Amino acid sequence: MTTISVKAAPLREGLTLPYAEAGYPRGTPVVFVHAIADSWWSFEPLLRRLPASLHGYAPTQRGHGDADRPADGYRPEDFASDLVAFLDAAGIGRAILVGASSGGVPARMVAGSHPDRVSGLVLLGVPATLADKPAVTGLQKKIEGLSDPVPRAFVEDLMSGMVARPVARGLLETMIDESLKVPAHVWKETMRGLLEADLRATLAGILVPTLVIWGDQDDFLPRSDQQAILDAIHGSRLLTYEGVGHVVHWEQPERVIADLVAFATSTAPAAAP
Repeated sequence: MTTISVKAAPLREGLTLPYAEAGYPRGTPVVFVHAIADSWWSFEPLLRRLPASLHGYAPTQRGHGDADRPADGYRPEDFASDLVAFLDAAGIGRAILVGASSGGVPARMVAGSHPDRVSGLVLLGVPATLADKPAVTGLQKKIEGLSDPVPRAFVEDLMSGMVARPVARGLLETMIDESLKVPAHVWKETMRGLLEADLRATLAGILVPTLVIWGDQDDFLPRSDQQAILDAIHGSRLLTYEGVGHVVHWEQPERVIADLVAFATSTAPAAAP
């Protein structure tokens, strides 16, 4: 197993993000971007399996986990701006961005706006849009009713709907605890930002190689939603994980790593003759 170290990245005054780093210094840089209410711990199953060919970074976004909690700034464009600042702070010139669920929105925004910093884009169970999905509308109503402290029962119920097959109990407990660190106003403002943004517009202008991974037992995202991403991003391709739910990297981390390695190899620049 690969050793994981946790560090701190000061982005600007009043905003420092903790991040996990794993892998080998000469490996291809890969930056993992988590979803609403998660933290870098969401990618622990991937980070500890990284091969020598990859060098992974997983920042915790503002307001989440142990990151600083500014009073505002929880729209997708704010998280995207933080992601670029994180690349600068961590000294990462160019990386593959791996966005999970709603974390794929700022990841793809950066891929579209800063193609010189992104060598490839991987979307793990990422929505094309959210406002048209009944399950998401129901979730938003629950989030709008939250107050501090956020009830553990709410988070446990949410987590149980994310997977289609058993995952390590320790991982689920960790992710529940991490989600409970998020203040109610961050839940609300992050969700509102996602629903108010024109998410389809964030798919425009992406020219970097893109891999879409989706579990066919995802209760949030139908196959048609993934097709919308494929139609918008020229040359993108889809890998469907049969029998897998929304959080594919929790259910099949070994397979995600294998597909990520293959993708990184395919996007690597050709060696000089």
